Amino acid sequence: MKKIKNLLLFSVLLIFSNCESQTSKMGDFKLLPEPQEFSITGVSDLKYSDLKFYYALNNEALPENGPLLENILEAKDSKGAQIRFSIESNLDIRPEGYHLEISAHQILITAKDRAGLLYGFSTLEQLMEDAKDQNVALPICKIKDYPLLAFRAIHLDIKHHREKISYYYDLMDRLKKYKINGIILEFEDKIKYAKHPLIGTQEALSISEWKKLSEYAHARNIQISPLVQGLGHASYILKHEKYKDLRDDPENDWAFNPLDPRTYELQFDLYHDAMKATPHGKYLHVGGDEVQTTGRGSDKTSLELQLIWLNKVCKFAADNNRIPIFWDDMPLRYAEVYSPMFKPEMTQAEVDKIWDENQHKLEEFLHLFPKNCIYMRWNYRASQSIGNTKAMEWFSEKGFQVMGATAGQTRWILMPQKESNMDNIKTFALSSIKHDLNGLLLTLWDDDSPHFELYMRGIIAFSAYSWSGDKNSKAAIKSAYRQREFSYKVANKEHAFIDQLEAPVAHWRNMLLDGFNRNKIRRSNQPSEDLLIELPNKENMGKWSEKYKDLLNEAQLNLMTCDSIDLKIKYMKSQAKRNNFTLEVYEQVNNLVRYSNALLISLKNYDEAKNKEQASLYLDKLKQLVEEFGSIRNELEKTYAKTRILTKSKDYILDQDHHNHLANQSRSFDWQFQVEILMLDKIKEELF
Repeated sequence: MKKIKNLLLFSVLLIFSNCESQTSKMGDFKLLPEPQEFSITGVSDLKYSDLKFYYALNNEALPENGPLLENILEAKDSKGAQIRFSIESNLDIRPEGYHLEISAHQILITAKDRAGLLYGFSTLEQLMEDAKDQNVALPICKIKDYPLLAFRAIHLDIKHHREKISYYYDLMDRLKKYKINGIILEFEDKIKYAKHPLIGTQEALSISEWKKLSEYAHARNIQISPLVQGLGHASYILKHEKYKDLRDDPENDWAFNPLDPRTYELQFDLYHDAMKATPHGKYLHVGGDEVQTTGRGSDKTSLELQLIWLNKVCKFAADNNRIPIFWDDMPLRYAEVYSPMFKPEMTQAEVDKIWDENQHKLEEFLHLFPKNCIYMRWNYRASQSIGNTKAMEWFSEKGFQVMGATAGQTRWILMPQKESNMDNIKTFALSSIKHDLNGLLLTLWDDDSPHFELYMRGIIAFSAYSWSGDKNSKAAIKSAYRQREFSYKVANKEHAFIDQLEAPVAHWRNMLLDGFNRNKIRRSNQPSEDLLIELPNKENMGKWSEKYKDLLNEAQLNLMTCDSIDLKIKYMKSQAKRNNFTLEVYEQVNNLVRYSNALLISLKNYDEAKNKEQASLYLDKLKQLVEEFGSIRNELEKTYAKTRILTKSKDYILDQDHHNHLANQSRSFDWQFQVEILMLDKIKEELF
């Protein structure tokens, strides 16, 4: 009995010893965005679960917190609280800044303002999250933190789809976590306009529903401002018979006639509704890009016509206490100073020469450029170019406000490419900080409508660079992304599958097309015959594999890559503490890409069969693979449908699609699999 008691005592002591060793060891803490100053000097006595009481030193209200702090209670005095906080407006720090200090037994947050207090708690939650994941105590540390850019906004473009409303609320919480403080919401037809109900689709949310979301975002220091496309990109309006008379070109639904007073009556009605839906918005983005108008054949130049329109909509914005934002590309195109912005190889002298020769074309109409407008300089692939900087400097020198716009997504099908466009995001953020600009926008275009979860790494990189500048390498940000979004257990480089997936996705885009672009497939009257690659010829076996040798070699490599990625994703799903759904989405992307490559290899095996028996065997395997596509599609749609409304209403009118937006090529989710559907039909017709 004595031996048993001693054994039990030893076991208890061993358990306590293990607990002690786990909680007293130093954890690995990765914060996003990286604080301006962050020093760790030891391990506190505070576990994440110990933080149960707070005390507001100056009676401030507790900010909106995440799940780890949502049940924290107010203490009667500071001694009974693990967390003390205050707002001190005279704190020597930038707006939205804060100090966070963790001692052995207590936490102190001192903020410049209400936003700073929110962000101080957000940082604390990240520390708690790491401590919980690793079963360690919070670190003894000091943090001094503030943003280098005041306005750090993302673009929420919902022109071709809408997420379930619950997803948008969850998104606000995630954006708050990473200190994003603005959203430019491109409504198009996803709002039920009061005076023009025809424009809003059946899937559109009401003004009051968008307003509730705006209120929710505002409580998390996220300001939602609307973008209502005006002069161009107006197909969602002008495709309707009722509004065709307002077209600049009667045969094209792309642009309004800027000389028709009814244009403004309609646009102002839409603006009013959009502003009601976003009551805390500071801005009104009016669009204005990629459009050239004639005013129904007037004697005015395209530049003059655009400025006539811009002045009217900017006056409307000012009259309604909004700051107008305008894409700046068309005036620069008209003046022939646009091209240097996308040629980073050009020298300062070469850029200056082009501007010296052409800027008079701008200055001729300088008096028509509205002063109350922010001219948004967008550049998605060469923000580091001297031409881009030159354009921004020209607006500033002429006394205009200017703001940059980079991109986490442009025309990349299925998922973002180029490491979530991190290099471009970084250079534009650093340039904006250097030139002391007010802010930066991360555009997330819905043209080819990847799932929004696939944007998150780019959003987080944008958060890191726009908040704290060049404090971390890309590799460090990627590692922190994996730790923050999933678990510290997958932070290492060996789990970095996203970059690995880029090459197979890029190849998948057009791999079944014979030198054609997937985006333009609907323009063909007979795409199967004209655009798809050939199939093996039963009368001339082996020639097909020879013809498409390079394509098939690439497909074989892609299959190996996809198999490797599949293993990594499965492991990450088993280790993830949060955001498992993100991994599910990536898994479906990988499965779709793998399928198309497997289809090519199956065709190759059939084509290279040594005899009729082998050919028959491979043909049967090909038939099985063709039949598997239904389950591949169903699984992807089932996953996406957890957050996304996949189909448009039966009466939805597809516009003329000036840009051939992939996601606007069918009312159903067929657009995602358009090429694959055609290829499988062709295989059935020619080989079975």
